[in-house]
Amino acid sequence: MPRKVKHRKMHRGSLPTGKSTRGTTVSFGSYGIKAVTPGLITARQIESARRTITRYMQRSGKYWIRIFPDHPMTKKGDETPMGKGKGTVDYYIVKVKPGKIMFEVDGIDEKTAREAFRLAGHKFGVKTKFVSRNKE
Repeated sequence: MPRKVKHRKMHRGSLPTGKSTRGTTVSFGSYGIKAVTPGLITARQIESARRTITRYMQRSGKYWIRIFPDHPMTKKGDETPMGKGKGTVDYYIVKVKPGKIMFEVDGIDEKTAREAFRLAGHKFGVKTKFVSRNKE
């Protein structure tokens, strides 16, 4: 969740179209996990994947989170009648396009990184792919 925002609520918008142009290469670590399909990823999904990666790496090596959930999603209360304005902010998301690197790791071997990202990939609502710095 962002510390401070100019506007508390945003329009929902649509699913991202096209391919990602920025953040498509492994920049910080040796291995990364890349989105293959477009979709919305919640802050909870990012946190769940982060915990999975750190737990599997057994706190060795270093990781980077390359996505940030800065888009608020609102929800009206259950059994609330129509009208009375927009609902309150319920959670935050990030819109991910195909090709976007979501996580990176370094300081561990490829086999460990591949398995950690396989487990983390199950947490997202998009299809993912393992990539390394030398061959993408």
